[in-house]
Amino acid sequence: MEILKTEIPGLFHIKNFHATDTRGFFVKTFHKEVFSEAGISFSLAESFYSVSHRAVVRGMHFQEPPYAQAKLVCCVSGEIEDVVLDIRVGSPTYGKALGFRLSGTNYQALFIPEGLAHGFQSLQDGSITLYYVNQVNVPTCDKGIRYDSFGYPWPLSPGPISRRDLQWPPLKDFVSPYFFNS
Repeated sequence: MEILKTEIPGLFHIKNFHATDTRGFFVKTFHKEVFSEAGISFSLAESFYSVSHRAVVRGMHFQEPPYAQAKLVCCVSGEIEDVVLDIRVGSPTYGKALGFRLSGTNYQALFIPEGLAHGFQSLQDGSITLYYVNQVNVPTCDKGIRYDSFGYPWPLSPGPISRRDLQWPPLKDFVSPYFFNS
């Protein structure tokens, strides 16, 4: 397992350990000690997965304090463009978005700290995205930023988008509950 820093503070790109043989493959998606050595404190509280059609955009989501969530995200089947947006006031990368190609065949993941909005676009039908979070879902604290408001070049023309995701405010009108701590 290789954990790489990104240009957004606290966001890590993870190359998971995997082994392949005649039976198929095996992937390790979390190792507490390896995460701790990289400076990541993460305790699993809940997990989810989604199955998405090609071109679907889900996001940009976060859970606001006091139930803010850190996430560990990977794509176990298919392929997605995973996008993370820094929404921490005072961050040197506030308003910056980074995208990563995650797939069932590249064995990569992202660790997304509190204070970053997260979303993705499915690049194949049936893409399965797995999320591990450190706080349980609290629907009243579940918030977002409109997916098309921060200049990210989604790889495909966006397909179906939920009504909920369409009603989020654009980044320019967003008042963040997060503050950057260096």
